[in-house]
Amino acid sequence: MGNNDSHVARFKKYLHSTFHIKDLGPPKYFLGIEIARSDKGINLSQRKFILEIVSEVGLSGCKPAIIPAEQNAKLTTHEYDLNSSSSIEDPVLKDPSAYQRLVGKLIYFTMTRPDICYAVQILSQFMHSPKQSHMDAALKVVKYLKGCPRLGIFLSRDCNMKMTAFCDTDYATCPMTRRSITSFCIKLGKSLISWKTKKQSTVSLSSAESEYQAMAKTTCEVVWI
Repeated sequence: MGNNDSHVARFKKYLHSTFHIKDLGPPKYFLGIEIARSDKGINLSQRKFILEIVSEVGLSGCKPAIIPAEQNAKLTTHEYDLNSSSSIEDPVLKDPSAYQRLVGKLIYFTMTRPDICYAVQILSQFMHSPKQSHMDAALKVVKYLKGCPRLGIFLSRDCNMKMTAFCDTDYATCPMTRRSITSFCIKLGKSLISWKTKKQSTVSLSSAESEYQAMAKTTCEVVWI
């Protein structure tokens, strides 16, 4: 890609003389990402890839979920389910590879689906020793994606080059470390260009301290952009 057509044409000619390439024109589908162009801008989505994953895990006939994660659900490494008052056993999966593959694909979905970043951030913490509750939570994210596979990122053609940042924090939400989670998103004009959900590196002693940490991380991203 480039903003100089003559340089792009010269580079493609050089590649063709060396590797015998084929110019397919403007991209429409690349590495699972669908690219739809219009007069208003470019829309990026992973509809086809999402539907393939839904079919792969056997959820084609299930009812879609309206949210990607249960509210107040606490996923941990403990042997018992902390969300149940009767301490139901929560066994470790005998074969963690299925969970690891699924969460790996969900991480890839966050490239165009910032709405699942929070849930995927939590699920990715248990890759080494996942339990049945973790697998159930990952499948819920898939059920949520099944209900809205067409959602994605829209890059608007009209841009005033004004940057806007939003950030928030979930204070002491991790039941194991009591660390907070920072989330932010940054828009350039009407287009969303950067987003992240990540556990803070230290334990905050107050909600105000965790908020300041979130703002500091967001400011670093804004300065870098």
